[in-house]
Amino acid sequence: MAGRGGLLMLENFIGGKFLPCSSYLDSYDPSTGEVYCRVPNSGKEEVDAAVEAARAAFPGWSSRSPQERSQVLQRLADLLEQSLEELAQAESKDQGKTVTLARTMDIPRAVQNFRFFASSILHHTSECTQMDHLGCLHYTVRAPAGIGVPPGVVNIVFGTGPRVGEALVSHPEVPLISFTGSQPTAERITQLSAPHCKKLSLELGGKNPAIIFEDANLAECIPTTVRSSFANQGEICLCTSRIFVQKSIYSEFLKRFVEATRMWKVGIPSDPSADMGALISKAHLEKVRSYIKKARMEGAQILCGEGVDKLNLPPRNQGGYFMLPTVITDVKDESCCMKEEIFGPVTCVVPFDSEEEVIQRANNVKYGLAATVWSGNVGRVHRVAKKLQSGLVWTNCWLIRELNLPFGGMKSSGVGREGAKDSYEFFTEVKTITVKH
Repeated sequence: MAGRGGLLMLENFIGGKFLPCSSYLDSYDPSTGEVYCRVPNSGKEEVDAAVEAARAAFPGWSSRSPQERSQVLQRLADLLEQSLEELAQAESKDQGKTVTLARTMDIPRAVQNFRFFASSILHHTSECTQMDHLGCLHYTVRAPAGIGVPPGVVNIVFGTGPRVGEALVSHPEVPLISFTGSQPTAERITQLSAPHCKKLSLELGGKNPAIIFEDANLAECIPTTVRSSFANQGEICLCTSRIFVQKSIYSEFLKRFVEATRMWKVGIPSDPSADMGALISKAHLEKVRSYIKKARMEGAQILCGEGVDKLNLPPRNQGGYFMLPTVITDVKDESCCMKEEIFGPVTCVVPFDSEEEVIQRANNVKYGLAATVWSGNVGRVHRVAKKLQSGLVWTNCWLIRELNLPFGGMKSSGVGREGAKDSYEFFTEVKTITVKH
């Protein structure tokens, strides 16, 4: 809805109704740096109302058959498809990404997810065993731990982490928490939820390596690695931020990779020829830039991007949170740029000698979300993938997902997995029933 000064004013959605809030926060358009809408600054009162609405809706929704719930999810997918362009524009405006990316990946992917799980819920089976000598039959049933779409099934409460986030995760009537974000926030969630023994699914950060062996097909590897490093301004938890290249092809790879990176166009989100838009916020842009400064102080070389090449933007977008894709070399494995998640359009390229060496170096971080391996040797691909401490390993490709299979990270990259079977188990409670006959 429109508010003062023509700004968009968002409202919380609780119990099937849009409700105003007594306090609001400014939300900025990353491409201009200007306020474009206001969102509720909710707190405990709004969280309590949302939880109560969910509790009231739970009995009716959870008793619906899988077929009925599947139809609801399919209808949601239909509505998303019908509003694809409107949603793509809104996502771009809010996050800074290109409209093209939102139009071709984000919204279609949301549609795909709804359709996949609408089908998946129709095909689960329960477990059953017999104990003939005792005349007993055992079987399992699963009860929903959360809920889905009539009034109260879905509630949306806006606000900051310290106010609305903490009230939500510490609420005694919230049985489980699914969170995607940073490790420090996950630590706080764990602390607050521990007294209630809540189920947690935490999808956290990554410091994802790409390992490029001398027999890699560089014609495919280089454009894919540029995309895996800089897609969505590097603001994807699965983006590549450490590139290990076998020494015999290091110089050739680096030359071609920098050339390809310089062709990666940064532009306003509405530009259909732009490969990259703006970063999410001014604070985050400053954080990402600080890593470039640290790299220079450590003696690393910046081959292209921030501080090296010129960024050309229209006058209206000069205050936006834009940054050129940046390639760093001559950086040590102990550098913060090689250890910490930057979550921006920055990647480090370093050489390696042997397979054993690069596996050790790739694993030498606290994260373990994703990795990519480039090689024409099938045996090597399997060996390396098995030894990498990553929840996902792509070989000769990137970001190809199969929703039937587990998604999630090792070490500090998270707790739990998502996917057809894993999500089914996380969002339900299993019960064993024994019948003596």
